[in-house]
Amino acid sequence: MNVKERFLKYVSFPTKSDEKSDTVPSTAAQLALGKYLAKEMKSIGMTDVCMDEYGYVYGTIKKNADIKTKIGFIAHMDTSPDFCGENIKPKEVVYNGGDIVLNDELGIVMTVKDFPQLEKYKGQRLIVTDGTTLLGADDKAGIAEIMTAAEELIQSGAPHGTIKVAFTPDEEIGRGADRFDVEGFGCDFAYTVDGGELGEIEYENFNAASLTVAVQGVNIHPGTAKNKMINSILIAYEYASLLPPAERPEHTEKYEGFFHLNEIEGNTEKTVMRYIIRDHDKEKFERRKQLAADAAEFINKKYGRKLITTEIKDTYYNMKEKILPHMEIIEQLSDAMRKNGVEPKVIPIRGGTDGAALSYKGLPCPNMCTGGENYHGKFEFVSVEAMEKIKDIIKTLMTSQK
Repeated sequence: MNVKERFLKYVSFPTKSDEKSDTVPSTAAQLALGKYLAKEMKSIGMTDVCMDEYGYVYGTIKKNADIKTKIGFIAHMDTSPDFCGENIKPKEVVYNGGDIVLNDELGIVMTVKDFPQLEKYKGQRLIVTDGTTLLGADDKAGIAEIMTAAEELIQSGAPHGTIKVAFTPDEEIGRGADRFDVEGFGCDFAYTVDGGELGEIEYENFNAASLTVAVQGVNIHPGTAKNKMINSILIAYEYASLLPPAERPEHTEKYEGFFHLNEIEGNTEKTVMRYIIRDHDKEKFERRKQLAADAAEFINKKYGRKLITTEIKDTYYNMKEKILPHMEIIEQLSDAMRKNGVEPKVIPIRGGTDGAALSYKGLPCPNMCTGGENYHGKFEFVSVEAMEKIKDIIKTLMTSQK
């Protein structure tokens, strides 16, 4: 199969992860794709293929030359829990400019006004959604690119060292590296293929934490509620108002951090809000966490009782300090891109990858592009030409080690 055919096959598997689950992987649906990938890896000639008890899939391309360096390639199988990832109906569009109608019946249109980057894709084949689901290019495009590069390399017989491949569950909920067998993987370094636009290289990412805010109110019949009722929903609003309104995702870019309220549920008696906290700078990151805790303390003092409790958990850290001593792997990736006619563009990730946590576990693991954009929503798309080019970049990396 070529890279497009693989991608379309992989997105047919619903693999949404679930941060509320305590199982590993967080959803059983991810195991179905893992089993399929393990079978496919064996069929194309990879060895030592296995899917472990946690849903991690590993495989090896044995070396056929006297090359000592062991390189790895990693992508994740799950899709974001923030949007529908079932019954995906991808369609291919030859893009000649202008707006793209995703769903005429529902009036869902991807407009150049909202997404001006579309203009860069004129003349390319884009795979888009039908406007009711995400696409799953994050990160099934990465899986397709790695698998196709691996198959073409094995078939070509080109000289190469030991190459390891791994596909992880639960990256989207920050757990993708939790049970990763770094020692068994046995690589000198690796790349996550989990980025965006063609040419992107990323070795700086957010420091990340989750914040759960639980508000306990007092529910009294509204007819007799005077001086008795404490509406937890309104207290939750008051808490949210204490966090800087300009420091939300919709108002930030580049190195600017944020507080993001991505879920709220409740009633008069109890309300729970779930935030994510992000910042590239470690000191600013720590201050953000402290501000979140201080806001709760302020409200508790104001009302003279403990209405709010907060739980803050670190998710991952900025990989930059772990990559800087190994900048040769960034240079190798840049060279591989240039050899394939792509100008590399080093940018910070406004998010995270498995590579961040893996770098802190001793496996230097920067991130590279997949060719998609607008991840985690109905306007997600990926370029077929970009996927093909990234597949070639991966092959160049596979054959350029010493």
